[in-house]
Amino acid sequence: MYSNGRNKAHSGQGHFAGNVVAFLILFVCFAGGIYALSFWSLDNAWLPGISCFVLVMIALMVPQHVLGRGDTHVHADGE
Repeated sequence: MYSNGRNKAHSGQGHFAGNVVAFLILFVCFAGGIYALSFWSLDNAWLPGISCFVLVMIALMVPQHVLGRGDTHVHADGE
């Protein structure tokens, strides 16, 4: 992809701290979802199941749909 006649790098250069922070937050969400399954029993299935589903969905969908789509937006001038 080109911007102002120059090739844009999409390798995450200069975003190391932000990438690490996002990874840590989303990894904690994923690990929390897995940990919620340790409270699962036949008497208590709804709360751990729903919390696991929500936390893992956040951990997998936020990077895929929110963080990964920042460079695919079509601008008004057609770029």
